Amino acid sequence: MSRLPAYYSQLAPFRRLFEQGNPILTYHKIGPRPPRPRMKGLYLSAKLFRRQLQELRAAGFTSGSLDACAGPRQGRRLVITFDDGYVNVLSHTLQPLADTKFQAVQFLVADLLGKCNEWDVPLGETPEPMMDAAQVREWLAAGHEIGSHTLTHPWLLSLPPAQAREEIVASKKKLEDLFDRPIEHFCYPYGNWNEAVRDLVIEAGYRTAVTTDPGVNDAQTSPFSLKRVTARYPTRSLKNLLHWLRNP
Repeated sequence: MSRLPAYYSQLAPFRRLFEQGNPILTYHKIGPRPPRPRMKGLYLSAKLFRRQLQELRAAGFTSGSLDACAGPRQGRRLVITFDDGYVNVLSHTLQPLADTKFQAVQFLVADLLGKCNEWDVPLGETPEPMMDAAQVREWLAAGHEIGSHTLTHPWLLSLPPAQAREEIVASKKKLEDLFDRPIEHFCYPYGNWNEAVRDLVIEAGYRTAVTTDPGVNDAQTSPFSLKRVTARYPTRSLKNLLHWLRNP
């Protein structure tokens, strides 16, 4: 099989991979990209997001669950995840998700609801508003799920064990108290984890944890090290330019 692109923008290069296990797609920010963001790849246009969902639905894919990813292949099922909890995700994804009958999981930074991406603004990133509690409830009312992305989005491996435990445990409790539902899924910030951090996640009572490790999942995958494929706009090339000009 030819080498896969670094990021997902359309199904064709990934079709064979997706047939080998249970895929999870991950997104961050949906909508217009501001001038000169530090990490422009975290933005995906609403138009491309809708096109990706329509293509997956036309190919027979339906929503799967994170719980089932670490197990035998579930046919053409995939999980759609969003990291961080940005308002632009709420604004630009609810209708495309509803139209294509996909459900999604939003991983929330529990102490930053209603604030902004404070972890990377000091590094030069563009401030983006995060969903507040009312907006998260709107997300839930639309039939989607939430999980924890810690309290403050730290590099967990850089923290003393007690502080890492607090980020993992307290975020779960805070979200459960706010939204009156079990929080069973965790996302390692930056994909920064090791066995000690994984064990803290297990001790906290989560059922799954997702990484940034690329690939699909199967019966050999631990539910606490689920792989994901990052969705992004296509790389600039003549081939891709011609493709998108022919498919406006």
